[in-house]
This record gives sequence, C-alpha cells and structure tokens, in this order.
Amino acid sequence: MTVMDLNSAPLKGQMDKLFLKKRLLSLAVPAVILAYLAYVCVTFDVAGLWQRASLDNARTLVSDSYSYKTHVTRDNRSGEVSYAIEGERKGTYPEGMSPEWVTPGDTTVINLPDGHVVRFGPESVEYDIPGYGLVTATPSRGRGVVTELPAGDVPDWINVSKNRLAITTDAGRLTVTRNRAEVFRYFMGWELFFFTLDSPYHGMGPLTLAQHAIAGEAGAIWNDFWTNKMWQHRDVAWALGETILMAFLGTFGAGLVALPLAFLGTRNFMPVRVVRFAARRLFDFVRGVDSLIWTVVLARAFGPGPLTGALAILITDTGTFGKIFSEALENVDEKQIEGITSTGAKPVQRYRFGVIPQITPVLLSQLLYFLESNTRSATIIGAITGGGIGLLLTQAIITQKDWEEVAYYIVLIILMVMIMDWFSGWLRRRLIKGDAGGH
Repeated sequence: MTVMDLNSAPLKGQMDKLFLKKRLLSLAVPAVILAYLAYVCVTFDVAGLWQRASLDNARTLVSDSYSYKTHVTRDNRSGEVSYAIEGERKGTYPEGMSPEWVTPGDTTVINLPDGHVVRFGPESVEYDIPGYGLVTATPSRGRGVVTELPAGDVPDWINVSKNRLAITTDAGRLTVTRNRAEVFRYFMGWELFFFTLDSPYHGMGPLTLAQHAIAGEAGAIWNDFWTNKMWQHRDVAWALGETILMAFLGTFGAGLVALPLAFLGTRNFMPVRVVRFAARRLFDFVRGVDSLIWTVVLARAFGPGPLTGALAILITDTGTFGKIFSEALENVDEKQIEGITSTGAKPVQRYRFGVIPQITPVLLSQLLYFLESNTRSATIIGAITGGGIGLLLTQAIITQKDWEEVAYYIVLIILMVMIMDWFSGWLRRRLIKGDAGGH
C-alpha cells in the first residue's frame, strides 16, 4: 500500500497552485461576464433608453387597447358634422343619428366628462375648459387657424401653431385645422364588438337578444355578429384556422419526411459511412436556416400564402426531427429486433414491429411538442407569407389606429396557444400513456 505524504514540499506546492488556479478561474469568469455586460450597456446605449422612451405614447397605447374613441368631425368647408366610432366609415352613425352626449344644430354642442364642453359654431370652435377658461379657434383659408387663449402661459397640453390647434385633456381631445375640426371622446370597452350601428340588434342586452332568438331570429342574430364589418369575426376565425393548418401541415409533414431519412443517418441501420454523413449534414443544413428565412425564400419562389408558410415549417422541422429520430434509432434495443428476426420476419417487418414501437413515444412526444411551438411560429410566418392571424395582427399594428383590435388578436393568439398546449398534452397522455383523464 502506497502512503502519500501531503506535507512534502513538492506535493504541497502543486496543490497550492491548483487551488490558486481554481480561485482565479472562479473570479475570472464573473469578471468577464460583467465586462461583457458593461460593453453591451455602452454599445447599445442602455442608459439613454429611458430618455428616449415616451411614457405618454405608452399610456395612450395601453389605454387604446381596452377602450375606444368616438370621433365628432366637422368639415369646415361645408359645415357638415359626422359621428363615427374610431373614425371609421364602417363605424359611422346613420344619418339623423348621433351620440347622446352630442346636441346637433346650428351650433353643435359636445358634452365631455367633468364639465368640458366643445361647441362647433358657424364660424368658430369653442372649448370651455373648467379651471382654465375658454379657448376659441377660427379656421380660415387665408390666415390658417386664429386661436384665442386665456391670459397667461400656454399649458403643455395645448399645442398651437398658425395652421393647427390641438388640445389634449383627460376629458377628450380637440383638433382644429383649416379644413376640419375633430373631437375625440374615449370610452371603456370594445364598442361594436357584437353588432355594428346599422344592425337592428345594436344596443340590445343579453336578455332582449335571448327573447329575439327564441322568437326565431337566432340565425339573423348570428349572421349580424358573424359578418360584423368592423371586427370581422368570420375573417378572424378563418385566419386562426389557417394558422393552425400551417402548423399542422408543417409539423406532421416534417415528421413523415424525416422518419425514413433518419434511418440513413444512424450507425446501426446505415453501414455506408458516406450516406450516413450526407444525411446528417442535410439535417444540419435545413435546420441551420431559420424558418423565417425559408419563408422569405419560398415566398419569392412560390408566392405568398398559407401553404408557403407550411412548407417553411416543414423544411426547418425536417432537419430537427431527422436529428432527434436518428438519435432515438441509435438507442433502440437490438434484442427486440433479433427476436422479430428469429421468427423469419422480412426487413420491413423487422422495422415495423421491432423498431417503430420503440421510438413511437419519442416520435409522438416531439411531434406534439413542435405542433404547439409551431402554432406560435405560424403567427409570425403568416405575417410574412400573407396568411393567418399574423397578417391581421401586422395590419392592425401598422395602421396604429385601432389598438383594441391588436389586443383582440393577441388575446386570440394566446387562447389558441393555450388550447393547443392543452390538446397536445391530452393527446400525448392518451397515445403514449393511455391516460385520457390525467392532468
């Protein structure tokens, strides 16, 4: 038995050097990480991010996501006054109809919250602001917009120039130019979500609607909701279906393509090294290029559409599934294959009964997981290929007008992902574990 003398000078020196090296390494790694983070902060100007941020714009965006605004607009050239939800033609009040807080006439009186009153007179626009005073704006072609303000400094919430007046208060907003005057008033909720103004069911409560449905108008009620011109429920439902279809076709199509190719990349099923190397490099290539890049390439080749998005997902996932399936195939139990072979089974039968049952749990688990993940990816891909809910979301963001629609689409996307997550988990338990009711 060999006894090591830990007190010997050479051995003690080696141990001290080893401990010192480990201590220096434990200090060097955090120091490098901190240095890199400091470099990132300086390079990307993280300190200036707060200065560039606009809290007013952020508040407006958030409030627009759960509220809507009604526009009262006067054409200063003709004197015609119109009323519209979100300023859209599809949300315009029918002729002779106006919001209850507006009194039409030679002078249109607009009553805003907290005692704020705007008057569209024949010549001038007046805004009576409690605690500040009366603001008068007279639009004219020659002199622009002539504005009269109470004495004193101009508040930050009033923006006045030669050709434009803008007043923004908690009660609403007034904008006056030479050609038109417009008042915005905000309300909570998603107005016209169920029925538009021209629908006979607009403004009815749930109880009244139920009575009409029992009376035989259920089909008409559903049709007015389903064909809502502002919220486009039918188009949104179709877009959600396209998104799920893209994810489904891309995921399971990739599984069908990758499974036979995976046999070519395994050592125990493909003895030819060149073929095995080529198969593995093919998997690396197709999964090395992101699905968004494939989307752009395929869109140029085949044109936009949901099928292009499904092909992009298929190509990318083929490489991923090929790698996962080939690794699963290399870990199969050879004894089961030998047992099938001893019965005189042919090669196809050996694969069918000796190999596939072993990798089926991995196969299904990965397919269902990627189906859930690709549902999210299909949303972004749809924005590029021109299909699915991603396209509607992108259009709503670009217009920067109806952020409540953006919030609506985001809520639907989250619900869609949650449902797909639940469905894939349930199906995974049912197929792999045989548990239909587990949690």
